[in-house]
Amino acid sequence: MRSFTVLTAFVLIASTSPAQVQDALRIGSKAPDFTLPGATKDTILSSGYHLADWTAKGPVVLAFYPADWSGGCTKEMCLMRDRFTDLGKLRVTVFGISGDYVFAHHEWAKQLGLPFALLSDHNHAVAKLYASYAESRGFNLRTVYLIDSHGMVAYIDPAYSTASDASFEKLRDAIGSMR
Repeated sequence: MRSFTVLTAFVLIASTSPAQVQDALRIGSKAPDFTLPGATKDTILSSGYHLADWTAKGPVVLAFYPADWSGGCTKEMCLMRDRFTDLGKLRVTVFGISGDYVFAHHEWAKQLGLPFALLSDHNHAVAKLYASYAESRGFNLRTVYLIDSHGMVAYIDPAYSTASDASFEKLRDAIGSMR
């Protein structure tokens, strides 16, 4: 019976389209759990970061972005870095997520001096769960999710913008309203 249950769950997940996932993933819904390898400016963690382990400690920001070393993504991550003190005061963990390998993440995090981990979702499985993958382009969309300490989606910005501080301010306000 256990094999049937696992197989049924796998089939349900595998047969769910990104549009259905986006429809199902709303504020107040359970955030899909995952484990992804990642890197900081200091280390590479091949065993991975497990979302549930981090949400048990407090809120988590998942910042999906297209690619390391690109202009818009560098601006987004530097804004997060420069405002990290603000987020730290709010006791939130930040994870950047793209399809790049952990080795690229490690070098990019070192160059930018990022104080948070960048997670490697090379096959984009997690990005697809969070409706943050552009199949036609082959890379992640720039989306941001705030997951609360109970593993629930507390905030979604499906079109996070680096053009100004407005998207970041909305995120910070959403984090602040959780307190």
